[in-house]
Amino acid sequence: MAPPAQSQRSQSPSQPSGKSEVSDLKLQLRQLAGSRAPGVDDSKRELFKKVISYMTIGIDVSSLFGEMVMCSTTSDIVLKKMCYLYVGNYAKVNPDLALLTINFLQRDCHDQDPMIRGLALRSLCSLRVANLVEYLVGPLGSGLKDSNSYVRMVAVIGVLKLYHISASTCVDADFPSTLKHLMLNDSDTQVVANCLSSLQEIWSAEASTSEEASREREALISKPVIYYLLNRIKEFSEWAQCLVLELVTKYVPSESSEIFDIMNLLEDRLQHANGAVVLATVKVFLQLTLSMTDVHQQVYERIKAPLLTLVSSGSPEQSYAVLSHLHLLVMRAPYVFSSDYKHFYCQYNEPSYVKRLKLEMLTAVANESNTYEIVTELCEYAANVDIPIARESIRAVGKIALQQYDVNAIVDRLLQFLEMEKDYVTAEALVLVKDLLRKYPQWSHDCIAVVGNISSKNVQEPKAKAALIWMLGEYSQDMQDAPYILESLVENWDEEHSAEVRLHLLTAVMKCFFKRPPETQSALGAALAAGVADFHQDVHDRALFYYRILRYNVSVAERVVNPPKQAVSVFADTQSSEIKDRIFDEFNSLSVLYQKPSYMFTDKEHRGPLEFADELGNLSIGEAADNVVSSQRVEENDKDLLLTTAEKEETRAGHSQQASFGIDDLLGLGMPAVPNVPSPPQLKLNTKAALDPSTFQQKWRQLPIALSQELSLSPQAVAALTAPQALLRHMQSHSIHCIASGGQSPNFKFFFFAQKYEESSNYLVECIINTSSGKAQVKVKADDQSTSQAFSTLFESALSKFGTP
Repeated sequence: MAPPAQSQRSQSPSQPSGKSEVSDLKLQLRQLAGSRAPGVDDSKRELFKKVISYMTIGIDVSSLFGEMVMCSTTSDIVLKKMCYLYVGNYAKVNPDLALLTINFLQRDCHDQDPMIRGLALRSLCSLRVANLVEYLVGPLGSGLKDSNSYVRMVAVIGVLKLYHISASTCVDADFPSTLKHLMLNDSDTQVVANCLSSLQEIWSAEASTSEEASREREALISKPVIYYLLNRIKEFSEWAQCLVLELVTKYVPSESSEIFDIMNLLEDRLQHANGAVVLATVKVFLQLTLSMTDVHQQVYERIKAPLLTLVSSGSPEQSYAVLSHLHLLVMRAPYVFSSDYKHFYCQYNEPSYVKRLKLEMLTAVANESNTYEIVTELCEYAANVDIPIARESIRAVGKIALQQYDVNAIVDRLLQFLEMEKDYVTAEALVLVKDLLRKYPQWSHDCIAVVGNISSKNVQEPKAKAALIWMLGEYSQDMQDAPYILESLVENWDEEHSAEVRLHLLTAVMKCFFKRPPETQSALGAALAAGVADFHQDVHDRALFYYRILRYNVSVAERVVNPPKQAVSVFADTQSSEIKDRIFDEFNSLSVLYQKPSYMFTDKEHRGPLEFADELGNLSIGEAADNVVSSQRVEENDKDLLLTTAEKEETRAGHSQQASFGIDDLLGLGMPAVPNVPSPPQLKLNTKAALDPSTFQQKWRQLPIALSQELSLSPQAVAALTAPQALLRHMQSHSIHCIASGGQSPNFKFFFFAQKYEESSNYLVECIINTSSGKAQVKVKADDQSTSQAFSTLFESALSKFGTP
């Protein structure tokens, strides 16, 4: 009987079948280690390639360590590179093996070939083994003095690696001083750039524990160093130029002439082909002129052309990065870019992420002169095959209408969208028409005439359906079939899965009942019954509330549910001005692309639900996690709503007395109130405070915004601002001093400072006043964040008294 056939499997020639092949490699390497026969280097290359390939796919070849080191005795640079790669990989996980490499690496650090010297020094510093630190100091010292720039460049980065392995060894060897000398005297710009990068990292880490390191870090942004680097900037590589320009943004010139000198020197960097260099230069221009309002506006005009050129050239990814920065600038100064709106038109072959950003920018730059052209272009996108972009374009049209530009024509366009036979177009248009009616009630007659022809059965998206129901309730007196449409929706209550729609339906039926009671009474009863029985807590609570208030008093219910309404003047912004300013301070970084400050995507508490997967346990991601409520809690809430006041007091007897007092007092039940906590002592300011402009600018850039708020000015204050000096004298009488001011009517900008009495704690204020709106935008920065609120109250009080006799 023949033996069973064994399964045959073809093996890759680059993958060993087991330990035997690694053993074969070890034997072959040992045979070649001392050989000087012709062609031995070629044989070594083949074996080295096999070893590296095995190592790359995760096979342990650490047993070949000794043989690899013995075979490294060669002048072939390719073999040297592969050997260094192998050594660096296994030295990290096996420090004992790393000791075997020290001799041959140190020997190679003195090789005649500068390339081998540099590679050996890089590999020696990359071992990152604390026990071998003593062997790094000598080769690094020699490398920093090497005649070849490549070796010096590697040695500089090696110093930084040494610092991260053993900071004390690096500082004791006085390497930072050597790097500083090289930075200011070396002829090779890449060496200079590496020195700058290393010194910034070392001194920033040391500054917290060493005053000398803190002084050295400040010296990096002194005038001699900055001017030396700027005068050589054309010699630097693109990466090094960005490094130097980032350093320049931290420099605070002592006088305005310096600002203009620096900008003139960097003028040609705006024409650079590399987008990173251009953006870094733009950041320098913007940061230097922050305190010079008029010049700052001129900078926007100057940087506009280079940025628009970068958008139209290069890859989509580069276009998006530049567009994101342009988007930030457009939001800050839309009028500067209003004449260039055609640059933001979407191209057919652009990715959707670029198109979406351009749509936002078209919305921002719209004004009286270009609205017609922009809206016409946006309406073309509504028929785009890319449905998300079509939706965004319709929303953009609505946003422009809410900005009060050419409202008549835009309303007509939106009503035409409602007549298009595309579900997503109708859905987006309904939501926008609802917002427009909230701001422009005078258009209700024209809009309702079109909306009345839309069947609720053809609207499936929750937000659009909710908007339609809102209009049916709000304008039920003008829509003949409104009660009957609402009644049919109530009949299909159980088929409606969106809680948002059910909530709107409850309110709409209530409103319709107050306007047309006979036709709506039965629908209202059915809606309240369905709402009270609803499983969703919000719907249940609202239905119960409506039922109780109707039983109490119908006229009171009408005043609560359907009061006289005023037109909405301003819709809430999605981002606060403080967030936008922080993003601007982090110009030329990922913050601009993410449209959020760095602390929101770097600190753990600001990360998304995915980052908390381990901590949340059984909670799911996103909105589903918010809806996880125990059945016991829902049941308790239902019982609580149905209890009388006396019953509630009995069931809550076990609660803390303080909380009970607070709730009962809020409900006006005559219970004793909790004693008031004494207010903190009022902040007292130094009447003779002094602060030089350079220190103010430096602190303004370094300190985070503590508070940001909008204040209203009295008519008397606005009238008194015809002479801005009056405000400066008034604030000074309250120990708040002005250090810079500018602008012309109706926009004025002031920078104030104050100091805490008998302390060196400073408060810095930027105050932008618009006399046409009577509003003041105030940002406060403080050395002592805990007292910023008290100072803000004091500043607001002083400003409110301006103009009063």
